[in-house]
Amino acid sequence: MALTQTEVEHVARLARMQLSEEELALMRAQLSAILDYMTMLQEVDVAEVPPTAQVTGLSSVLRPDEVQPSLTNEEVLANAPDSAQGMFRVKAVFEE
Repeated sequence: MALTQTEVEHVARLARMQLSEEELALMRAQLSAILDYMTMLQEVDVAEVPPTAQVTGLSSVLRPDEVQPSLTNEEVLANAPDSAQGMFRVKAVFEE
């Protein structure tokens, strides 16, 4: 599917790209080749292929979420520059 110069200019304008005449010609050829390839892919018979969301068999790479020992409140606040009532004190973000 060959794109026209006007269509490529329109796509470039939508992408906020300022292209020279040479770049427009190159982009026209490249985009037309991509669309030709997509047309070729649409001709492939996939009627017998079940829909899939993940074809690579990936598994979660995150560790299991398990309860582990943690610091006490006193240990956490030991190096805090300012604390009160068992919490960090910080400067007010919003003034009332």
